[in-house]
Amino acid sequence: MNYLNFSRLVAYGLLAFPLAFVALPIYVYVPQFYAEHFGISLSAIGSALLVSRIADAFFDPLIGGLIDRRPAGVGYERYIIAAIPLLIGGFVALFHPMVDSGGALFAWFFASLIVVYAGFSLASIAYQAWGAALTQSPGERLRISAVRESCGLLGVLSAALMGQLASFSWLSWLLATSLLISAACLLRWTPRIYRQLEQKNVALAWSEMFMNMQFRRLFTVFVLNGIAAAIPATLFLFFTKDRMHLGAQSGYLLLIYFLAAAVSMPFWIAFARKTHERDAWLLSMLTTIISFIWAYNLPADALVGFGLICVFTGFSLGADLALPPALLAAVINHAGHSEKYEGSYFGAWSWAGKMNLALAAGLALPLLDLLGYQPGGASPGGLQALGYAYAILPCGLKCVAAWLLWRSPLRSL
Repeated sequence: MNYLNFSRLVAYGLLAFPLAFVALPIYVYVPQFYAEHFGISLSAIGSALLVSRIADAFFDPLIGGLIDRRPAGVGYERYIIAAIPLLIGGFVALFHPMVDSGGALFAWFFASLIVVYAGFSLASIAYQAWGAALTQSPGERLRISAVRESCGLLGVLSAALMGQLASFSWLSWLLATSLLISAACLLRWTPRIYRQLEQKNVALAWSEMFMNMQFRRLFTVFVLNGIAAAIPATLFLFFTKDRMHLGAQSGYLLLIYFLAAAVSMPFWIAFARKTHERDAWLLSMLTTIISFIWAYNLPADALVGFGLICVFTGFSLGADLALPPALLAAVINHAGHSEKYEGSYFGAWSWAGKMNLALAAGLALPLLDLLGYQPGGASPGGLQALGYAYAILPCGLKCVAAWLLWRSPLRSL
């Protein structure tokens, strides 16, 4: 299938809303929630996030392979259905622990992370593989990616707003409701892509996948760029509260950031169509570096200055969300693997995203703890370390990613 009308495109894209909705609280709110409400140290939280995310990440290639080995006549929908109870149950358990102290609380925290990560992985890999298999047309790849990521941004905006104005109980209700409704729309109106009888029921080995130079280059850029984005995402609430003294405005700053990303999506799609996905992504990286580096030197209470940084970096985020999946779909098609091995490719893709977040939380948080930063503290050395980790390190990584993207052969796809 090479074209989806708008209603079917929306029916496909809606599932991104709850998947993004569940992701933001886990990646942004969880460290502060368990540190401030239960007194768990940053080192313990970072270690739990690191171990759980690494364990979860290494299941992603297995999930991708499982999807590619599905029997003939079976589509992607069964894996999304299986993920729904894991997502809802894990999210509710994570933000509503039934114990409140000691080793039992830590065990509950860790187990809840594993459950919600498992559901998220199963749903997101099957969902993205389904989208990549829907079309091999370059223009349609951008349409599918743009609608999916726009719905995801709406989910992020809703989670940021609810996190500022409502309790975690309301977050749980909205997640469950939106997940069930969007999954029903997806299953009802999105064209099914079934495993064909003549295809071999095997997954694509990583060794064969990484022999593809285009995929290898894209994967490397995705990892470096992802780590550069994951570090400030993990540290955002700590930075806004302790370094900028803007804790009361943090939710609104997140809204500004993600709203700018949503507004930017049509621009990046139009620019990519006129030039190339690679060129548009490169421009967005340079925009992020030029605007975000100023965060380190901002004085406390600089609400307008930090808000402008959120606007410009949020505008660049639209490209980070929409363009890499479209490039990956192009790589899959160029390799002759469309409608065969999307699960394996997106399993590796999801693995990289999880490892980015694991490294950001598992290394940055304990390092800040070691360097003397404590949540709510005012140590000059600790706050300086927080500034370096939040602003300088991500810009350095982003520079390397931009250089590798500029040197890559992806523009030929």
